[in-house]
Amino acid sequence: MILSFLNLKIGGAAQGQASADAFGRLLKAEWKRLRRYAIALTQDVAWADDLVQDTMERALNRRDSLQDQAAVYPWLRSILHNLHIDEIRRRRSRGTSVEIDDLADSIAFSAPAADRGAARDLVRAMSALSLEHRQILLLIGIEGLSYKEIAAELDIPIGTVMSRVARAREQLRLRLDPPDRVVPITGARR
Repeated sequence: MILSFLNLKIGGAAQGQASADAFGRLLKAEWKRLRRYAIALTQDVAWADDLVQDTMERALNRRDSLQDQAAVYPWLRSILHNLHIDEIRRRRSRGTSVEIDDLADSIAFSAPAADRGAARDLVRAMSALSLEHRQILLLIGIEGLSYKEIAAELDIPIGTVMSRVARAREQLRLRLDPPDRVVPITGARR
């Protein structure tokens, strides 16, 4: 659906323009990566697809603001992040409602039955993290960015990245394996 949207927008808005076609090819090359990131960020396939489509539309409308075409993916990810924040704010202001059909797109419910408990625990633990901590873990774990790259992309000091990573990992660890579930080692070996 997203690719057909891109074909429509590029073909309709830029017939005969080589630069617009090249820009369209740049976007098409990144949509799968962007979708994977969006799914990990939102933990909802339908919402992620909507975000990616909105991101591509905004990118097409604002392609002149892209300074360096080699950095198209971080630019798209930044647009997606801003759209995600806007949607979170909108949802908070009007409350939460869930359609039963939307549950079909949930990552926790798409795992095989044997793995569903672990997948659900991970989804809950990631959801409980602050947006900053979840974003840092996704950029490192899924996108494979270095601390330096993350600091540059988020425009924060590298020390802040390092402390957020440490705190995020610790919070995730505590949510997945709370201290009360840890078996204490007592007594001497026999």
